[in-house]
Parts: sequence; structure tokens; C-alpha cells
Amino acid sequence: MKVLGICGSARRNGNAAILIREVFGELERAGMETELVELAGKVIAPCRACFGCSQTGACVFRDDAFAEVFKKMVAADGIILGSPVYSANVSSAMQAFLERAAVVADMNPGLLQYKAGASVASARRGGAMTALDAMNHFLFES
Repeated sequence: MKVLGICGSARRNGNAAILIREVFGELERAGMETELVELAGKVIAPCRACFGCSQTGACVFRDDAFAEVFKKMVAADGIILGSPVYSANVSSAMQAFLERAAVVADMNPGLLQYKAGASVASARRGGAMTALDAMNHFLFES
């Protein structure tokens, strides 16, 4: 079983990545393969709602990382989403990624079906529950 972790932090190896790696430790002890993708330093534009993905099965717009990360997500058996809370919700990179991934998945039913999923959030003050809710809605609705 392969589990992909997607970290939406603006900083490489930040607190959200640390949390994902903690979860990975348990998964690896259980014999699972893990991979962490950090969105830090990558540009992921928000969804343009063109619905071109309904014709191609993939997002038609190219940027730094979306297509590559989404392909890994489709191939994985499990998905862990992690984001810091900068302003009472997920990071802007995670929000853009989730918006695009949700539209591609909605336009192509079954693409993310039967995957295990979990979310982690690192927060200094309020907003952790909102961030977890946003990521979990993606996992449970896709």
C-alpha cells in the first residue's frame, strides 16, 4: 500500500510536514510505502472552472506542480493532507490544489474512489478545525 502526503506549507520542512512525517512513521512501521510532496516554492493556480478536465480526464492548465501531484494522488492507495493555519483556514497553496483536484475528480467520477484519507493541521491559534474540515471535505466528497 502506498500513501501520499501532500503538505501545503509555504515553508519546506515546516510544522505541517513534521506532522505528516509523524503519521508516516506509524504507516512505515506497518509496512506501508510513503511519499511526501511539499507544495512550498511551487505555484499552483486556482481552478478556472473551464471544465476542460471533463473532456481530457486531467486539468488542461499547466503550472509548477498540479498535474504531477494529482497523478501521484490518483496512483496512491491513501492520501494524507497537511496544512498550516496562517489565517483561520488551509494555506492558499492547499486551497488552490484542493479546488482543482475536486473539480477534476468531480468531472471524472471514480478517479479517487476507495482511497483512505486523513488530514493534519498545524496551528498557533484558531482555525485548525476549519482547516481540517476543508481538507476532510475534499477527502470524503471526492
